[in-house]
Amino acid sequence: MCNDLTEADLDRAGLPVARRSFTALAGAGALATMLPVHAMAGKLVKGRDVTIQTDDGTCDAYFVAPAEGKHPGVLVWPDIRGLRPAFRQMADRLAGEGYAVLTVNPFYRWQKSPVVDAANDFNDPPIREKLFGYLKQLTRAPVEIDAKAHLAFLDAQAEVDTKRRIGTTGYCMGGAMTIYTAALKPGRVGAAASFHGGGVGTGKPDSPHLLIGDTNAGYLFAIADNDDKETPNEKVLLKEALAPSPHWHEVEVYEGAMHGWCPPDGRAYNEAAAEKAWSRMLALFKEELA
Repeated sequence: MCNDLTEADLDRAGLPVARRSFTALAGAGALATMLPVHAMAGKLVKGRDVTIQTDDGTCDAYFVAPAEGKHPGVLVWPDIRGLRPAFRQMADRLAGEGYAVLTVNPFYRWQKSPVVDAANDFNDPPIREKLFGYLKQLTRAPVEIDAKAHLAFLDAQAEVDTKRRIGTTGYCMGGAMTIYTAALKPGRVGAAASFHGGGVGTGKPDSPHLLIGDTNAGYLFAIADNDDKETPNEKVLLKEALAPSPHWHEVEVYEGAMHGWCPPDGRAYNEAAAEKAWSRMLALFKEELA
């Protein structure tokens, strides 16, 4: 998962700190030029900034959906760098595929988004230390508080088809949050996708993977190559937990893809692997959110 060891791996791989960093970009328009050309294809979408009231405060978020009709809802949990232009653009792309997408600021209790920008670079140790401090406080209980409010928000939107189940995706720290979300509302959440998720399968008694049997969802676990080398038993635990499931499920280590390879603004971004993971997510959603 994302930690100082991950940064050391990127250093050893020779990936420059500034590679695809949004500190060097002017905004979402510049981001669009970084995504694959076909990424902007699909339905016309409309997005808006929103706020969501939770039991712990007011969460800032971004909601986007096709301009017409009702569609399955998807809740997106960003990585440790939070809600930012990269995740807004990814949300727009997913909406273009026919989904109503809510991407949240997981750190709203302490700071509004963006938590990283030109003046607060994730590669600066004090910024990383602050964000890791936030992360340590995002245990299962507060995530469930948030997930309850976020799912309710989705179901209250005119663009969301409440007759179809909701999907959820998580990146880095968001991986475990997808499982917590699916376990919180097993009758409502039908699909969960974790991309280079941290700590989703451990030997601890409170490991997120132990909740999979209590859910009613299909799962995608796309695991980074270097994460697998650090915790090789995680994929085994995940496969064992998913074996009895009648739902679509897939656990795969993406060879050569390093932790953080999916968001296009990161040092580890790997377009080929990111596109593969994207296509597998769409396959999951097509099967389980029908």
